Amino acid sequence: MEYDRKSTVSSFYGRKSSDALNNDYPAPSSQYTGARPRDDASSFFGGPPTGTAGYNRGSFFHAGREEPLKGGDEEQGEGGFDIYADFNNAGPKYSSGFTGYSSNQAHEYRPLGPSTPKLMDDTASASGPVELITVPALGPEWKKDELRDMTKAGRKEKKYESRRGKWTAWKRGERGICGKYFTRRFTAFFLFGLCVCIGIVLAFTIPRVPSFTINNDSPLANATGDWEKKVDTYFNRAPANFSFPAFADLEVYTGSNYLPLTFSHVYAEVYDLNTNRQVASGDLGHKTIPAKTFTQLLLPLNFTYVASNDSDTTWNNWYNGCKNVAATTTGVRDSVKFRLDLEMHIDGLIGAHRASTQVNSASCPIELSLNSA
Repeated sequence: MEYDRKSTVSSFYGRKSSDALNNDYPAPSSQYTGARPRDDASSFFGGPPTGTAGYNRGSFFHAGREEPLKGGDEEQGEGGFDIYADFNNAGPKYSSGFTGYSSNQAHEYRPLGPSTPKLMDDTASASGPVELITVPALGPEWKKDELRDMTKAGRKEKKYESRRGKWTAWKRGERGICGKYFTRRFTAFFLFGLCVCIGIVLAFTIPRVPSFTINNDSPLANATGDWEKKVDTYFNRAPANFSFPAFADLEVYTGSNYLPLTFSHVYAEVYDLNTNRQVASGDLGHKTIPAKTFTQLLLPLNFTYVASNDSDTTWNNWYNGCKNVAATTTGVRDSVKFRLDLEMHIDGLIGAHRASTQVNSASCPIELSLNSA
């Protein structure tokens, strides 16, 4: 195999094969004087090796000049070497390997035609007049709508339009109340959940009106303690009147309440069942009752009645029921009949709530002396 065969690609087109880069400069001095140049830079085909073994100057092909081609001051804009000269056709050609010029003419400057003119510096027009942009002053140049926007009414209208636009965008689901939060969809679900939570809380916390029952065996109990001393006990014929303290024996059921029930007031009124005249009144005052229990209440009653004379039916009904047993012919006193009306004021509920019950046969809580009336 012939390793030193020279390429004949250029000679195929009628040109002599040559080294385009090395043809412009004189061949470097070397100990080897072969008959023909080689296509490669290896010293394998250049005869006996020179110098020592390894990398040395004689081991590589010399490419040409080693010093820079540009001379003089490199900072000057005119003259000297231009690195882009071979690419933008703006300067001399330093290589004629692919041109028809001879090696003697390769280093000469070949003038080129005028290139594309560059943009002119803005400083050239700086000396001329400069047109400035002026802001029009307040006057006829302002439009009517612009003048209106500067007034207080115009600013209010702008704010109103802005609020209306935000409200419209919120209804369309395009924005939220607080930035991106609380959009129309989210607000609907939030309010629904809030209502459900409030309903659950109220179901357990709102107090319910309790139910009252009166003791059938002894609806009226004898007064004791401080209440006995606060009201005098007497029956008089002229003028016809009576007064005595007593308790209404009640039972309260709070089974529908989840929290303790608090009464601010429980007002009571007692009416004679035959004549429908009021004979007593009372007030329980502030009272707290536990939830879901039966609780006994002794509601204090002040029986007080005044009539014109002792022939009054109401006075006689209560006198016959409360007189001494020894003063009766049968040894049994007449029973008293009355209606008990309650008006309850419960903390947590609006307004007053009423309850009523009738007693057709009750014993008088007191017994008069034999010499009374």
